[in-house]
This record gives sequence, C-alpha cells and structure tokens, in this order.
Amino acid sequence: MDDASSATAPTGAEALLTGLKANGIDYLFANAGTDFPSIIEALAGTSAPEMPTPVTVPHETAAVGMAHGYYLVSGKPQSVMVHVNVGLANTVMGVLNAASDNVPIVMMSGRTPLTESGHEGSRMTPIQYGQEMYDQTSLVREAVKFNYEMRYPDQAGALTSRAVSLAMSEPRGPVYLSLPREPLAARIAPPQASDPSPRPAATAPAPDPDAVQAAARALAKAERPLVICQRGDPGGRLAAALSELGREHGIGTVEPFVVRNLLAHDDPASLGYDPTLAREADAIVVVDSGVPWIEATQAPAPDATIIHIGADPQFTRMPIRGYRSDLSLTGDPAMTIAAISRAMTTEAPALANRTRRLTDRTDRRERRRAEIVATARAATPMGAEWLSHCLSDIMDEDAVIFSELGLVPGAMRLKGPNRLFSNPHSGGLGWALPAAMGAQLARPGKLTIAAMGDGSYIFANPVACHQVAEALGLPVLIIVKNNAMWNAVRRSVLGAYPEGAAVRANEMPLTSLAPTPDFAAIAKASRAFAERVEEPEALPAALTRAIQAIRTEGRPALLDVAVGLSDVN
Repeated sequence: MDDASSATAPTGAEALLTGLKANGIDYLFANAGTDFPSIIEALAGTSAPEMPTPVTVPHETAAVGMAHGYYLVSGKPQSVMVHVNVGLANTVMGVLNAASDNVPIVMMSGRTPLTESGHEGSRMTPIQYGQEMYDQTSLVREAVKFNYEMRYPDQAGALTSRAVSLAMSEPRGPVYLSLPREPLAARIAPPQASDPSPRPAATAPAPDPDAVQAAARALAKAERPLVICQRGDPGGRLAAALSELGREHGIGTVEPFVVRNLLAHDDPASLGYDPTLAREADAIVVVDSGVPWIEATQAPAPDATIIHIGADPQFTRMPIRGYRSDLSLTGDPAMTIAAISRAMTTEAPALANRTRRLTDRTDRRERRRAEIVATARAATPMGAEWLSHCLSDIMDEDAVIFSELGLVPGAMRLKGPNRLFSNPHSGGLGWALPAAMGAQLARPGKLTIAAMGDGSYIFANPVACHQVAEALGLPVLIIVKNNAMWNAVRRSVLGAYPEGAAVRANEMPLTSLAPTPDFAAIAKASRAFAERVEEPEALPAALTRAIQAIRTEGRPALLDVAVGLSDVN
C-alpha cells in the first residue's frame, strides 16, 4: 500500500465503530484509557451518522447498567467499551446482571499492546506492561455467549456483525470482544476490506406441535391451573398472550420474584406476586422463570403437573436447579403460550368456575393491598408499601420504574407490562440508577424512576451517575429508600437463625449503614433537585415537587425517604 492510499485507508478502530453502527448500535458507553487513542481518533475524524454516539461514563458499572436499561425499554442492544483488564474487572458485576437478565450487550475492552515496538499501537507506558494478563477474557468468559480477541483490522466489520447477531439470538445475552491496540491502529490494506453487513439474529425457536398438544390437554383438564412468569419481552408480546389465555381459558398468571412485570394491576388474569400460589395449583406452566418458587417452603403439590416453557426452559447456565418438570417446551414464550391457547378447548362450566376463582382471588388481593398500604402509611417511619403505592400513583401511562431492593410490587397499581423492572437475580447491586438513566436516554421526555435501598444507592457510584445525568440531561426521579441498614442481609440472618445471637444483639454485625450520609447533598453537588422526606403524609407533596423540577427545569430529582425496616422488601 503506497503512502497516499495508506493515509486514507480506514483503521481497525474506524471499521469497528462503523460496523457497530451498521448493526444497529446507536450508543457507545465508554470509560476510556490508554488503549483508546485509535477509537478516539476515529470518533473525531469520521462523520457522526456513521458512528455510534459516544457517551463518557466515569465508572464502568454505570456504563454497563446504562446499556442494560436502554435495552429493557427499547429492545435495541447497545455497546460498552472499557480500559483493558482493570476496566473489564469493574464491569464484571454488570455483565453478570446482563447474563442473568438475558440482556444483549456488546461488551468490549482494550487489551494491552501485544508488541513492545515496531507497530502502530506498540507499548509506550509502564502500565502497558503491568496490565497484561495471560487470559484477560477469563474475567467475563463464563457470563458471555461469545468472546473473541481481534487479530487483524479487516476482521472488525464481520466481528461486529457476528457479535450483535449472537447477542440478539435466543436466549439473548452479552458478548465480549477483546481489542488489542495494534489491530485498532492498523489500516486495512487493499484488497482486504471490512464487511459490516448485518447478520440477522437466528429466528426464535418454535415449540414442538406434539408438546403443545400435550400441554393443552394437561391445562384443559386441570381444576386449578396457574401460570408463573417473572419477566416479559420489550415489546409486550408475552403479556398480551398471557392476558388472552386468562380471557379465553380462565387461567391466571402470578409473577413471583418479578424482574420485568407483565400484567396490569387490573387485568383479570393477574394474580399478583405471591409465590405461595404454586402450592394450590394442580397444573403449573412455568414461563421463562429461573426461580418460580422456593423449593423449601413454596413447592407445588406432589401430584401437580409442571410444564416449563422458554428459549432455554431448563436454564442450562444454572449449575443447580432441581425444579420438577413433567414437560419442557423449547420455544419463544409468547409464541408458545399463544399456540397452547389455540390448542385448548375449555368447556363453558369449567371456564365459569375458573373465572369465578380468578375474580375471588383478585378481590382478596386488592383488599390485602389496601390493608398493607394503610398499615405502612400509619407507621413511623413509613413502610415500604406506602412508598411503593405513592410511586405507582404518580406513574402515567408511559412511566417506568427501576427497583432495586426498593419497592413492594404487591402494593403497586401498575398500568401495563414493562412498567416495573427489578434487579436481576444475579444480585449485582448498584444497577437500578444507571439502568434508569439508560432508559431515560432511550425515552426522552417520559418519566423514568429509579427506586433503591440506601445501600444500593451507595453501590451505584452515585457521584459518577449524577455527573452523567447532568451532562446528558437525563432528568431521572431517584428515590433512596433509607433505613440506614443492609436490610436484605438482616432478613437473611433472621431467616437462617431466627432465635440466634445476631437477632438478639442490640446491633446485628455487618448490617448497619449508620450514620447515614446526606444523600440529598450528593445529588445537589450535580445541581439536582433534592429533598429529605421523613413523614408519610409529606411524601405525595414531595413527589409532586420533584416531578415539577423534572418537567419544568429538566433536571434530575432525588428524594431521600426515611423508611422503616421491613421483612417484605
């Protein structure tokens, strides 16, 4: 390649970024380092429409969380790039969350230069020796669907296409690319070329027709059939299928340990969030639910028929998962539920009995909801149920809320599917705030709420999150449920040792977060609206003021809400 053509040939970094954009990636959430010169040069020197929009995020956990939240409300995968092994180490928790939640993210990190001299991108600083690992990818290998280290610049286009295609194929999940400096800096010499043509994701698996018929027969003859489901899809297809199943066949859906809510509060098929309902059913359809019940305390009756449905109904990535199954159907959940519904024949008397049972249970659930909300409102400090109720009351038709050890779903009146997103069962804390920011980026002008415990807010690296929210104009409503305690840890000890020394102690070891920081001051450091709320009756007005600041001033708002200890959430 002569000097003239060399100067105009694209680099591996340019090919990588244009490949991401060609495959539908709109944002690059990045935390840069010494491995980024070619990436930054490409972003500065290439037409913006051909590149993903770069977003500077000053903590890696927040970057992954933003990509996670963006996907949940849009159905579109995004990309994250961080600094070599140390940056990748900081993303591991977020990648584990994405894997648990089947969220497609193109995760990338630089890799310290392969060579000491003689190449574009060779080593120039001491840390480029200290950061080399024998197997950098091992940090995330178990959590990703696909990983590869780029060797040549002309691989970039095909790599991005393959990465996005695999991430979006069912079951969805994160993928990882390791990017040494040399192939990023090297130019693509003709006749080599980088081909970023999109490779479509594999079509979702279709259920076996014979298995569909078997499931339909089992449900048709059941007296007390039940669907258990923990998460829907971004488009709401599964929610629509479950609602129709309820209307046509009188089968209700319960959402225990919910991750992405499905049914509206007033949907006749909604049975709320109580996992103990599994004990009463004689036929159960477990839809894409990794943890449908707790075996030790909530297991179904021994003679109940158990049917599992999902793209991976046996959850093969979980080493130990011993839930009983009489039939497992591999298939897109919405498609499979719709197929079973079409195959079923429910006689009028049976439908009437089931519908009556659903109505009775819905009435009891609403009475119970009103009771727990009233009790929480009368408590000092207020109970989490009152906080949850007030937040659901301010949510309009387009509002969404991200909850991390913050809310009690059974106290809420959600208006449809994909209104409530809860922390993944992987349990990587610090997720809700950046996830809500990513969702706000995807849905400008629509109310987005992040509700979390005080410990989770600390885990979220709030200074970094508030800086990004101000820089990007993301007016998220942030609720800190402040009980000065790692309450989930306290509840765990209480469950394991109900009569133990820790429960009897004046202060349970390793659980207190007292003295509580001034969380409002942290938010105000980035010019957010912020208040402390201590009285239950003051909460509705404080929420009104916070939303006013969001709507009229376009700035984030934080309420630090004093909440009592709870054994519910």
